Amino acid sequence: MMGLIGRKVGMTQIFDEKGEAIPVTVIEAGPCTVSEVRSAERNGYQAIQLGFGTNLESRFSRPVLGQFKKRNLPPARHLREFRVADLAGVEPGQTLTVAMFEKGTHVDVRGVTKGRGFAGVVKRHKFVAGHASHGPTAGKQPGSIGSSAYPSRVLKGKRLPGRMGGVNLRIKNLEVIGVNPEQNVLLVRGAVPGPTNGIVFVEKREA
Repeated sequence: MMGLIGRKVGMTQIFDEKGEAIPVTVIEAGPCTVSEVRSAERNGYQAIQLGFGTNLESRFSRPVLGQFKKRNLPPARHLREFRVADLAGVEPGQTLTVAMFEKGTHVDVRGVTKGRGFAGVVKRHKFVAGHASHGPTAGKQPGSIGSSAYPSRVLKGKRLPGRMGGVNLRIKNLEVIGVNPEQNVLLVRGAVPGPTNGIVFVEKREA
């Protein structure tokens, strides 16, 4: 899927022709520079590597900086590969913008969800806490977690307290509500994973 690297600006709402409010996420997508082209003959698969954002050269390691200088490209802060079926017309140094998306089409958006820290079973797995009256003392404890004599261990996958959030998540088939190439802004219906200013990856869905 061809796509772009972007930054989640936040959420807002717009109104359609009928006056109904549509919740949308504002994404600053691109412009992204093609920094590398992976071919099946040389790399075993077809993909394009895109760069997004800038930073001081002192923030990059010398090997990474050398990859950009070899192609006379400015160093990009974020790099991501997108698998594509056709490499025709794609070459290093090319710039991709939100103009590749059209209103009414659908996209997939990937990102890292907000980190919630260490959470208990009630918040993390929607367990029900014990009654607050008539004697129970369980509170928000998970209760018994192990088996008896057999197999005498806690089974894998048992829902217990632990780190919540901070995982990769893909939201599929989001409708593109608006495209603004002048401001590199993309509006998609609904919510996308990640905090404000978080990096997201917008991928075009195949027709």
